[in-house]
Amino acid sequence: MCGIAAILPINNTCINTRTIKSMSNLLKHRGPDDEGFSFFVEDKNKWKTIHYKGSSEPNNNDPILFPERECIPENEIISSSLSFCHRRLSILDLSSHGHQPMSYRNRYWIIFNGEIYNFVELRIELEKKGHNFTSFTDTEVILASYAEWGYDCLHKFIGMWAFLIFDTKTSILFGSRDRFGIKPLYYWYSSKGFIAFASEIKGFTQLPGWSPVVNGKRAYDFLIHALSDHTHETMFDGVFQIRGGEFFAFDIKQPIEKIIVNKWYHLPDNKNSDSYETGYEKYKNLLSESVKIHLRSDVPVGSCLSGGLDSSSIVCLIHNMLSATGDESKQKTFSAGSLQKQWDEMPYIKETVNSHNIEPHYIYPELNQLLTDLPKIIWHQDEPFTSTSIFAQWCVFKLAKEQNVTVLLDGQGSDEYIAGYPDFLNIYIAELFHRLSLKRLIHELCCIENLYGRIYGYSKTEIMKNSLSFLLKRNRLGKKILLNLQSETFAPPWLDISRLHVNPNIPIFEKNQGEDLVTSHCYEQTFFSHLPFLLHYEDRNSMAYSRESRVPFLDHRLVEYVLTLPPNHKIRNGTSKMILRGAMKNIIPEKVRIRTDKLGFATPEEFWIKTEAPEKFRNLLQHAVTCSSGILTNEALQYYDKVIAGEAPFTFTIWRMIIFGTWMEQFHVASST
Repeated sequence: MCGIAAILPINNTCINTRTIKSMSNLLKHRGPDDEGFSFFVEDKNKWKTIHYKGSSEPNNNDPILFPERECIPENEIISSSLSFCHRRLSILDLSSHGHQPMSYRNRYWIIFNGEIYNFVELRIELEKKGHNFTSFTDTEVILASYAEWGYDCLHKFIGMWAFLIFDTKTSILFGSRDRFGIKPLYYWYSSKGFIAFASEIKGFTQLPGWSPVVNGKRAYDFLIHALSDHTHETMFDGVFQIRGGEFFAFDIKQPIEKIIVNKWYHLPDNKNSDSYETGYEKYKNLLSESVKIHLRSDVPVGSCLSGGLDSSSIVCLIHNMLSATGDESKQKTFSAGSLQKQWDEMPYIKETVNSHNIEPHYIYPELNQLLTDLPKIIWHQDEPFTSTSIFAQWCVFKLAKEQNVTVLLDGQGSDEYIAGYPDFLNIYIAELFHRLSLKRLIHELCCIENLYGRIYGYSKTEIMKNSLSFLLKRNRLGKKILLNLQSETFAPPWLDISRLHVNPNIPIFEKNQGEDLVTSHCYEQTFFSHLPFLLHYEDRNSMAYSRESRVPFLDHRLVEYVLTLPPNHKIRNGTSKMILRGAMKNIIPEKVRIRTDKLGFATPEEFWIKTEAPEKFRNLLQHAVTCSSGILTNEALQYYDKVIAGEAPFTFTIWRMIIFGTWMEQFHVASST
């Protein structure tokens, strides 16, 4: 787990070492253990490499690996065609053999952020093909895989990654991101004659030519639809991301005006006829294998435990694995509770903790700490975030750092492809209506109302209304109807959309090949509308404290298997995530396995805003309006007052307005007008 940065000059621009060093400094939290730089200079149709180490790294003083390696100079002009920077968080092979930029056969050079969990198996396969290794890192396995299979190596990897590889023989720069976008990779075209790449957008903020302007389309999507990370664009105009499952490759000696990005990962186009019982057995085996390889590490590993079905499954599977090997060491878990009972998961957390050999660690996020940490959280997140819930996760990773646990397994990712969110119940009803399965529809309506009526206020009428709305959003005519019927929802008085240069709209996402609505929506949530921004939040929260977060539910073999199954493997009798519930029978506590409510690492945001500190949040909103360059209007305060007075329902819109204006101020983002 690391931070990477690169600069590719165009128009014969020279690079100052201070420029790439400034990027490294801004990414230090991602890799405090080591720092390395490489400059590639064309010399008589060959590539000469100049390497520097960081100024104070304990791992690059090996005289054999780094002969005569000097610290990077503070202010030197280098006429390189490409420069690499790497910040290392040491996880595998803690020796200096893991230093990056790393080379293989003195031809391929890499900067890599992530983990390849099946590197052990791949290494054995590559050794049989004649490859030799000098380290015990997954990084070197990536390079050997690229040397052996070229771009097709990506299909061999199980894991999370963002990397750049430079081939000094062909002059090809190859960049890739893992299937689901667990690890980030951004790029930006500077008006000063270069393209910059980085793990985080903040890496660009001190570079020549940086002058941030808000991206109106993405700002609208965030403020109205609570969307981010759903396209290749970011909230910063002109800053782009390689999305999950994408890559690029080009000859850096050829003129380049625009990076052409291609998709390398596609879901297999097939259906599965496994019975429900067969399905959950297969899923249990796949999940167990995924958790097992996600435990590979040369530093301490713990787990995030929210009390939900997902994180509890991981914790209990780890417990069983440790017990099976006779390992009596206690697994460390990290959890966030709440002093407000409505948002507190502690009873479920303790069900798991008390039934296993676990060393639990707890933290209770408080409002005053949120307000204190807010500038730091915004800085680390780079872009606005949809609610205060990520603060609970922020606190959990802080707690892990205090306990010196570097790697944590987390339950992120399953809800999107196993239909775990409450909205999927409405969509299942829409699917049954679409298929005219009326008998089943009535049965499921009754079950959903019985199970969720008290928790979410669901009634049969409300469910059918939500299902109809979902169906309307799936076609152009339906979208027009909704835009006309709910015009104030999509163009509210608190937002001056003219300053964003957009028209009221409902996002359209790429559809997958799935025939049923539930699977189609799982695909949308996994690749576009939901999971990408949750992975963004988790990456920044964990790396802010130099922790590595791993997500076993996003082993692609798991995702692909579940998405080939019919909807009733996911939802049945008004209950979601059925395949996981079946797989975890007799593995996790029954009270956790059969629970139907859902919180995760949540904060009592409604209580904080409406009851504990309404004046503080109103002041934050007033400040956000002032800082938004007219994008947010004074109507935002009137809307807030109505919510506090109980004249309008509480929504997370209030927080999105607050964080948007605060983000504009902190990153000095200008309006596009």
